[in-house]
Amino acid sequence: MIRKNLKKKISREDKEPIPKKKIAIAIFLITFAFFGSYLIYFILQIAFNTPTPLVVVVSESMEPTYNKGDILFVQGKDPEDIKVGDVIVYDAEGLWEGAPEDPIVHRVIDKYEEDGKIYFETRGDANNLKDEEPVPQNRVLGVVVGHIPYLGWVKIILTDLGLLIPVIIILSVPLVVSILWDLFKEEAEEEREKSIKQESTKPIQLPRKKFIPKIEQEEQEEDDFDF
Repeated sequence: MIRKNLKKKISREDKEPIPKKKIAIAIFLITFAFFGSYLIYFILQIAFNTPTPLVVVVSESMEPTYNKGDILFVQGKDPEDIKVGDVIVYDAEGLWEGAPEDPIVHRVIDKYEEDGKIYFETRGDANNLKDEEPVPQNRVLGVVVGHIPYLGWVKIILTDLGLLIPVIIILSVPLVVSILWDLFKEEAEEEREKSIKQESTKPIQLPRKKFIPKIEQEEQEEDDFDF
């Protein structure tokens, strides 16, 4: 009886840390699912030396070099190292009236220095006119160094429809549910296996045989002979 109670006590003590461990793993995986993309983007920012390492082309101004929907890889560069002919990405917001909020991807057609600051004149490959204002060096986000064709169309469509955030949430919910389900299902299976193992280690009690004293047995045999 003491041994059985001791086994139960040890089993309960061993069981307590398991839910905490599972919950910790679940929290980590869910957090990574939500913020993993930000971590990857942060790594890209460091690797490409720019706050905007990825840009989606949202217009036809750079066709046929880059098409609408292409994803561009942007490398940060010292303004002095940027040459005429390079395709740069720059922040145009506020440079002229009606300038877009999204970064502009255009080719450098001229470069000059004024009052110790470098300026770039730019134009889209599909445009006849250059951009309205020269781009000061502090507005340049980087130079285009590579691209993935058309993959950015998903973002463009979802953003235009106002569905980007809802779709991200909808896709994240099944992932979170799946993570939790797998973790707690595994825990339930472990508990079931422990229970089966404990049941199998219990001693088997056999029915007791009736004990007949030897003297009584001999007397019974003598009576049988007398008969």
